[in-house]
Amino acid sequence: MDSKNLHEFDAEKIDRLFQQAMDGEITSDLIPINDTTVNIMMDRTKLLMGTIVDYKELMMMYACAMKEIRTKFDVLNTEFKIRYQRNPIRFINTRLKRTASIVEKLGRQKLPFSPENIENHINDVAGIRVVCSYIDDIYTIADSLLHQDDVTLITKKDYIANPKPNGYRSLHLIVSIPVFFAERKKEMKAEVQIRTIAMDFWASLEHQLKYKQEIPNQQDIIMQLKECAEVINATDEKMLNIRRQIEAASDIPTEEDILFEKLCRLDINPD
Repeated sequence: MDSKNLHEFDAEKIDRLFQQAMDGEITSDLIPINDTTVNIMMDRTKLLMGTIVDYKELMMMYACAMKEIRTKFDVLNTEFKIRYQRNPIRFINTRLKRTASIVEKLGRQKLPFSPENIENHINDVAGIRVVCSYIDDIYTIADSLLHQDDVTLITKKDYIANPKPNGYRSLHLIVSIPVFFAERKKEMKAEVQIRTIAMDFWASLEHQLKYKQEIPNQQDIIMQLKECAEVINATDEKMLNIRRQIEAASDIPTEEDILFEKLCRLDINPD
């Protein structure tokens, strides 16, 4: 750009040119180089670095929230093992939403990338998946979590009672819990998904289909998956019914039996 035209570009115009260059509307060689440009570049760099630092700190907070919630489920599972000789939870997975997915989700809402928008508009940055053996375990574990006085339920979606059209089943909870850091306490949101082993197996396969491109006979596979979802649900219900029949057929314990059972549990490793 001709230097004699530099005086025509004030800070506001140069800032607008920077934005157009970032959006790909113009090439960077159209931006004049002068003291104002350098100052704006420095301000933008400081702002960007501040956003990156704030974002990293926010991700750390979400990671800590996942640990807090996972610990709550581990405690519940240990209690059930000691009290009832049975673990309702088979395993727990956690994950932080990838940055690319966060950017994409904000973009769909036409929101700029910022820590504030992430906190206010995305509820599933922190995700905890709890996999149980039986359907009734799902609701038992969910109720036990929600009865804790530091857990706040934000939304609940029961895709077991009301499956998605494709056959997907799971119980989804958006919760908020306080996380205690060195100098402050902060409420953090997380999504909790609770499902059976069979539901989780189905969801993993459906997820794989969703992110594969150009699969032959895709519609036929979708229909097969939906049929499998119905079979899996029927199997889950049947397994639960069998377990209940076995439990109902057990002899009613005497007071001596109960005492002996409690003594035996003293030797059980809670881990």
